[in-house]
Amino acid sequence: MYDTRSLEARAMTEPHIPETRRDLERAIHVERSALARDLAGLSAAQWAASSLCERWTVEETVAHLTAGARVGRWRWLLSMLAARFDADLHNDRRLAEHRGATPEATLRRFRDAVAGPAGPTGHTAAWLGEIVVHGEDIRRPLGLVRTPPVATTTAVARFFAARDFTVSSRSAIAGLRVEATDGPFATGSGDLLRGPTLSLVMGMAGRAVAYDDFEGDGAAVLRTRLGSGRSTS
Repeated sequence: MYDTRSLEARAMTEPHIPETRRDLERAIHVERSALARDLAGLSAAQWAASSLCERWTVEETVAHLTAGARVGRWRWLLSMLAARFDADLHNDRRLAEHRGATPEATLRRFRDAVAGPAGPTGHTAAWLGEIVVHGEDIRRPLGLVRTPPVATTTAVARFFAARDFTVSSRSAIAGLRVEATDGPFATGSGDLLRGPTLSLVMGMAGRAVAYDDFEGDGAAVLRTRLGSGRSTS
């Protein structure tokens, strides 16, 4: 099991962008550990609050993250087949399976999964994006603040810009020049979209809460493409 606190301290100082599977897994464990600490002491009302995923509460989003760490590849595939590749149905079934009887039980299950596998498939950068984006989905409505290491958010931004996977991130920024103001991430050509790397990640994931952090003509283009800012994934 990883010492996630020492990993977090290291991630804050290391300048290199995680690219190997092992580095990406370490970053995932760091972000899970940080979220578990932020969730400690939430009130019942906070657990029941809506997350930025419009269908899920804070507690349900945490259970979804636990499922991602606990459902192996073959079980994930069987679950998708049983849901006839309806991702929402698949997610809801696995979420219900990993939600506890109480919010405290849900948190215990998530804590037990902190150092678990990155995700059910080998797309490790995508599962890093999962914990970064859903971590913000949970924190922002509660007024909690965390900025992951820029190396972590840069790895997610590069993956999101390269392909549509669990979110239509590449399509969201097609025809735009996207540049981070706090790190090395830059891609594309066209109208300029600039902002902090975490905000760019959230924008590519369809979260309108990030729009106020953007500058350039590309900001209006992205806002028009994505419409309202809550998401179902």
